[in-house]
Amino acid sequence: MDLQLKEKTALVTGSTSGIGFAIARSLAAEGAIVIVNGRTPERVNAAVAKIKSETGNQNIYGAVANLEQPDQVNALIQQYPVVDILVNNAGIAQPKAFRDIQDQEWLDIYQVNVMSGVRLSRAYIDQMLKANWGRIIFISSESGVQIPAEMIQYGVSKTAQIGLSRGLAEMTVGSAVTVNTVLPGPTSTEAITNFMKATAEQQGISDAEMQDVFFSSMRGTSLLKRFIRPEEIASLVTYVASPLSAATNGAALRADGGVIKSAF
Repeated sequence: MDLQLKEKTALVTGSTSGIGFAIARSLAAEGAIVIVNGRTPERVNAAVAKIKSETGNQNIYGAVANLEQPDQVNALIQQYPVVDILVNNAGIAQPKAFRDIQDQEWLDIYQVNVMSGVRLSRAYIDQMLKANWGRIIFISSESGVQIPAEMIQYGVSKTAQIGLSRGLAEMTVGSAVTVNTVLPGPTSTEAITNFMKATAEQQGISDAEMQDVFFSSMRGTSLLKRFIRPEEIASLVTYVASPLSAATNGAALRADGGVIKSAF
């Protein structure tokens, strides 16, 4: 299927690894011009080179910026002033007991998970509306619907993304611009791998035993009963980014492996 993404310029934040990298690579495979974002030149350059090599698409560019810093977000916008597809994927998570989460940690996670998307969307949505075409996609989480007790601050930030996305969608009435949110379930990324290993060591069990514990207690409602591959999330995001998804707007789209106990 031709997703009609050739010549579309896509900025994917937090795309040097994990879900973001998979999204950037998938968009590149469809012929899009892709801007890869990360915090260090080394990781950005490595991701750009890998995507070029794996897809054959040479229209892959780097944008080094720590999206926690407003001035670096502004510099990124100045570097790439025109974007057709904005994928707000950058995010941080830190499992921690609620009583131990200090104010600054709440503010830090909001800067990255919420405010980076606010700032970038504010920069690009008007030009999308003027051009009468564009896509803004937030990568939220099933944790934004079923807040996890082990990282409440993360879940709350992901709930905020869902609300932000729906509010922005209300600005697109009658246009060919859409704003949607994708809610991944537990996905095999560097962050979750490190979390699982650390938790397994704390509990004195093997990695395999830890996965069983995770899907029996921490995410016991999962129907998939395995970690989702980043490429499985990227497939949905790439479709939502395409002109073929024109009728999907203001939606929270689940790719959660059935973790959320709702049909809607």
